[in-house]
Amino acid sequence: MSKLKYIFGFEEIESDNAQEVGPKAVSLSEMAQLGFPIPQGFVISPRAFEDFIEQNNLNKTLRDIAKTVNKENIKETQSASSNFSRLIQKANFPKELKEEILEAYGKLGGLFKQAHVAVRPSLVSQDSAKSNALGHLNTSLNIQGEASLLETVKKYWSTGAGVAIIVQKMVEAESAGVAFTIDPTDGNKHRVFIEAVWGQGELLTSGQISPDKYLVERHSLKIESISVSPQKYQLVLTGNTVHTKRVSARKQKKQKLTVDQITSLAKILQMVHAHYYFPQDIEWAFSHGQFYILHARPVTTTSQQMADSNQLAIESRKPKAVLLKGQGASPGIVKGHVRIIKSRKDLSKVKKGEILVFEKITPDLIPFFKLAGGVVTNQGGVTSHAALITRELGIPCVVGVDNATRKLKDGVVVTLNGNNGEVTESTWKTEQKQEKQLEVEIKPNQEIKTVTKIYLNLAEPEEAKEAAKLPSAGIGLLRAEFMISEFGVHPRHVIAQGRQKEYVDKLKEGIEKFCLAFNPRPVIYRATDFKSNEYRNLQGGKTYEPEEDNPMLGFRGAFRYIADPEVFELELAAVRSVREKYKNLHMMIPYVRSPEELLHVKRIMAAAGLYRGASFKLWMMIELPINVIMIEDFLRTGIDGVSFGSNDLTMLLLGTDRDNNDVRAAYNELSPAVFWALEKVVKACKKYKIETSICGSAASVYDTLIEKLVGLGIGSISVSSDSLGRVQKVIYEAEKSNK
Repeated sequence: MSKLKYIFGFEEIESDNAQEVGPKAVSLSEMAQLGFPIPQGFVISPRAFEDFIEQNNLNKTLRDIAKTVNKENIKETQSASSNFSRLIQKANFPKELKEEILEAYGKLGGLFKQAHVAVRPSLVSQDSAKSNALGHLNTSLNIQGEASLLETVKKYWSTGAGVAIIVQKMVEAESAGVAFTIDPTDGNKHRVFIEAVWGQGELLTSGQISPDKYLVERHSLKIESISVSPQKYQLVLTGNTVHTKRVSARKQKKQKLTVDQITSLAKILQMVHAHYYFPQDIEWAFSHGQFYILHARPVTTTSQQMADSNQLAIESRKPKAVLLKGQGASPGIVKGHVRIIKSRKDLSKVKKGEILVFEKITPDLIPFFKLAGGVVTNQGGVTSHAALITRELGIPCVVGVDNATRKLKDGVVVTLNGNNGEVTESTWKTEQKQEKQLEVEIKPNQEIKTVTKIYLNLAEPEEAKEAAKLPSAGIGLLRAEFMISEFGVHPRHVIAQGRQKEYVDKLKEGIEKFCLAFNPRPVIYRATDFKSNEYRNLQGGKTYEPEEDNPMLGFRGAFRYIADPEVFELELAAVRSVREKYKNLHMMIPYVRSPEELLHVKRIMAAAGLYRGASFKLWMMIELPINVIMIEDFLRTGIDGVSFGSNDLTMLLLGTDRDNNDVRAAYNELSPAVFWALEKVVKACKKYKIETSICGSAASVYDTLIEKLVGLGIGSISVSSDSLGRVQKVIYEAEKSNK
């Protein structure tokens, strides 16, 4: 136990201190105590935040702010958040707390020089609601000076979440990178995979540069392959700043680590793996002749889990001439038309299944991956955002392809191989015979009948006719976002321009294509669930949308319909108009924060002429913990079905933003917590005789999850078209074994 009141040194933290300092801090201290090369540091406990509030007499003021704010008013909520932050910034550190922090900080520096440190939050509980407030906060680098450190601590506290804060001495890296004690591209457990860049590692993890790649056999430490990538720029520390600097000409094409250095690093990684008995995702740095471990976390998702029989069938093809060569980052082979993405404007042209080619990936582009058949990037490595997200979604991806956006042209047909990193020329015509043979191999079996219904997740109207030929029970998730993105104008801007009829007609036209193609099979239309950052990218969006720090938890879903019913009514008008002709159209409401919200939305729908009844079913998405905890309260409001949105539900149950590099490894759709939630909801729905389904991407990826759901007696499973055959087979076998 710490002798100090607020500060823990790495040398004194024990595993049972996790509730006081968080698992991230416990992991670092554990490795430090075992002799691993961890930068010196200390941890400020959450108790410091509690006493800071109490001794500044802020408890009552903060409670008053929380009581008076109207949470349904986005401007009031933002204003309250700003007031809270200002109060924290103006408050003074209690004497004892300030002295403890500065004493610990002083020990990291020299006699006449204050240390440069990295500061990051350590979530005390992965499922704590407080963790959501920190999803947008990254590590603060190169902080120097007592005043700067205290200001940074306040920055984390101003979110309103009392977390532990890790302070570590900065490593002035000559080279840095990320390593896995498993090969993330194919799941080989006997390899160590290392990526390396010059300077600090942040340019690598953000996907802005392509790294060197080294494969090492984990047991013998024999180097199996070395791939060197030229690097023109690096991130360096100068004074109190972190900035980009040009790499010297002699080093630009030089290998980042020597053979001896690769072996030395691999040996450290081997020992970390042996200690944890589980594959690790590790950030490292090299400075003044020594390697340092900056962070280690378990690997929970590997490409091996995502590969399926369809991909194995495609691998039998003999590719043509290689056009481009990069690094295979997410396995699978896919053929499609190229779509070059140079700016967000190009995204409006994207059609489902195209090969999207980017200069680099920024987080705001990731939502569009769901439309891609495959992804290619000029820059980045297998630990970049593009690679990690495509592996989670099961989309083939090749990264680090030099000048792909210049060498490929829109509309060209290529075959992308995410296993070996090759992009090869292809044509539909020359491979037509082979395509037909492949279709037979992966085509869903029309003769197979299952008790569990199988629906499709669809978005693009042009794919409706072909998708309707598949042996599905209907559409379990019709996404509105693609059709609205195609229109390209923010609905508020549409209203301001007096173009409501044009907007409604366009949306009606898209929905009708699905209803016509699938009639009389049901089509479940999910109302729009754009987040504010996505809406801002539509024409006129910046005028009407707030700039939110965490859009995922912000102005979206049912809350948005209630706050701005005039926009929601445009959508309802399109649905009502389609239902005049097609009675197979039903609706699903996403992201519902309370039973009261659901009742309010139902009243808006009724006023628009849409009443729940025998021919019009109303569904609700299950994607928030409150939907699980209060499931019976939601069911009593009067709904016909629920469908699990596994992506958001997993993130919110585990308190983990899967788009955040620091915590992505904790994202696990097969977590026992997720299974518990599924079981609780399915049982409640059986009691109330309510239909159950799942439409999240996990059902298209994990056979284990499908088997679990069939065992629970879920009514239906809704999946992507390309996984229908595999899912059909898994359900059939699971039902047979459960008899």
